[in-house]
Amino acid sequence: MIFASVYPHYVAKVENKGRTKEELHQVIEWLTGFDDKKLAELIDEKVTFEAFFSKARLHPNSYLITGVICGYRIEEIANPVTKQARYLDKLVDELAKGRKMGKILRII
Repeated sequence: MIFASVYPHYVAKVENKGRTKEELHQVIEWLTGFDDKKLAELIDEKVTFEAFFSKARLHPNSYLITGVICGYRIEEIANPVTKQARYLDKLVDELAKGRKMGKILRII
């Protein structure tokens, strides 16, 4: 699956709930290490989720992202790419639901 095909849905989801694209980018950067410029490059290149996450430098606290997303418990997902994609889905959901940024970014 191509990241660029899902990204507009992430933007729409958070904006429809009163959050901003900038906040979405903050969440993506926290998880992956990609700044706005690198994110735009990856979107333009139409990279797959596999390539997207292979280039990422996952945040050391990403393991704290737990719970159920799309009917699956994140902690139990064995495939690394699927697990990382679900991490991102979970963060986007939390952002859209109005959770405070400090909690989303797992600031301890």
